[in-house]
Amino acid sequence: MTRLQTALLASLLLFQGVTHAASGGQPFEAYGHYVAVVPAQPTQDPAKVEVLELFWYGCPHCFHFEPYLKDWSAHKPEYVNFIRMPAVFRDSWLPGARAYYTAQLLGVLDKVHGAIFDAMHVRHLPMSTKEEFMDLFASKGVSKEDFAKAWDSFTVQARVRRATMMTREYGITGVPSVIINGKYRASGSSAGSFENLIKVINTLVEQEHAAMPGAAATGSKAP
Repeated sequence: MTRLQTALLASLLLFQGVTHAASGGQPFEAYGHYVAVVPAQPTQDPAKVEVLELFWYGCPHCFHFEPYLKDWSAHKPEYVNFIRMPAVFRDSWLPGARAYYTAQLLGVLDKVHGAIFDAMHVRHLPMSTKEEFMDLFASKGVSKEDFAKAWDSFTVQARVRRATMMTREYGITGVPSVIINGKYRASGSSAGSFENLIKVINTLVEQEHAAMPGAAATGSKAP
């Protein structure tokens, strides 16, 4: 066999292997696409597997990951507790964190969360002050009085302080980052793509659920 024939055969075998893997011929290997959280952090509900996303409204990667996460959360198993947490690396991230917890306290996250992302990344609005967020909330039917009361509340301030602390405790270096059951940290960069990140989440969720007492009796699996 000539060198040219050998090279062509090797290329063909490589192409077939890549095609086989891409078509689902090989199971996705999550190991190596996440790191351990040290020390592991407690979860809100020990009876469920927790999946927690750390994000920043000003982050374009978080904006592009949002559709993947929204679709995943719509089909997640019942034994998963999905939580969002605004990351706070610096003071300029604080208004977005306060906006998130203000919306949570007022029960309007479904109306406001996506609207804030769109305002910043589609309409290119700064969204960096209380007044700018107040106007956006007002456009979604929230009175300015209710907004101001929630924004300045002890509850919102306490949640922002905790988010600031947990940003450090989870050891993240960028967003979006996903924490699975307080034990594992993954991101688009560690997984290689957002599609792979969802696969990492599902793999670790299934692993953690299988280790829970009574999990075998449910017979449930992550999608």
